[in-house]
Amino acid sequence: MSARGPDPSPIMQLSTAYWGAQTLLTANRIGLFELLAGEARSSAEVARALGTDERATRLFLNACAALGLLERTTERYAPSPLAAAFLVPGRPGFLGNALRYSDNLYATWGSLEESVRSGAPALPPQSYLGDDPRRTRDFVYGMHDRALASGQALVGLVDLGGRRRLLDVGGGPGTYAALFVKRNPELRATVIDLPHVVAIANEILESMGAAGEVTTRAGDYLTCELPGGQDAVLVSGVFHRETEATCRALIARSLAALVPGGLLVVSDVFADAGGACPPFAALFGLNMLLTAKDGGVHADADVAAWMEQAGCARTERKAFPPPMPHRVVLGYKP
Repeated sequence: MSARGPDPSPIMQLSTAYWGAQTLLTANRIGLFELLAGEARSSAEVARALGTDERATRLFLNACAALGLLERTTERYAPSPLAAAFLVPGRPGFLGNALRYSDNLYATWGSLEESVRSGAPALPPQSYLGDDPRRTRDFVYGMHDRALASGQALVGLVDLGGRRRLLDVGGGPGTYAALFVKRNPELRATVIDLPHVVAIANEILESMGAAGEVTTRAGDYLTCELPGGQDAVLVSGVFHRETEATCRALIARSLAALVPGGLLVVSDVFADAGGACPPFAALFGLNMLLTAKDGGVHADADVAAWMEQAGCARTERKAFPPPMPHRVVLGYKP
């Protein structure tokens, strides 16, 4: 705080944060980084290749350069090292599919006031869980892109050595299950999710070379039977869609599916007690309000308490390495 009072800069930056976000999302959507990955081009060349207006394209490219997404040299533009690593299709760290999911939600965030007033999601979950094939595909592949990075951290935090059967409840693209079986060759996994989701998951598992070790089962995790005899049950990215009561019920059903000594693994974006920190988790709670009937964010300390009350002999809480916002809660069945 200066002698004149508080600095309003953070408020002004927040008020225009969508400028940079939409610039990034648009560049990803129109294939800008893929176009420039081969060679640097002038704004006129980019405009011809993309079928865009030349003057507008120059303004757009300069904005991308200002944001650190492009490098400009003698009137030609090329991806910055950051963009080359994460925004060019085919690169190991490609996040373009995850950005498409964010792009699909851009207009939805404009309805935040309505959701805050009504408590209802602005985007019906069915639209990205099967009803709209394009949205569903973007959603599942977006989960896969993000899970490739966060999953490497998860398999490093959770030791499934010696365990043979893993049930991945609400497992989406099956990425986590595939990474676990690659880390533990004796392990076999089953992924349960909605029919339209597991249809895409089968493609992803095939591409990862894990189709033989990971099978899928179509079903709604809220109502379907969870097959027993499991050495471990993974519930990742599910609790942020559900109420406390539903999470507690899912914990109880998961424990029932485990053999004695089995391990329950709950991974998600969790908040600190009270829900206001860290900032990403608090904002993520709003994102889930907008996109799921009971969406929000839970505290990992609460989840650990629910596990203990459900009968876990002990629990552990671990944070993913920064900058990943995820945490994992482990519950051990007696």
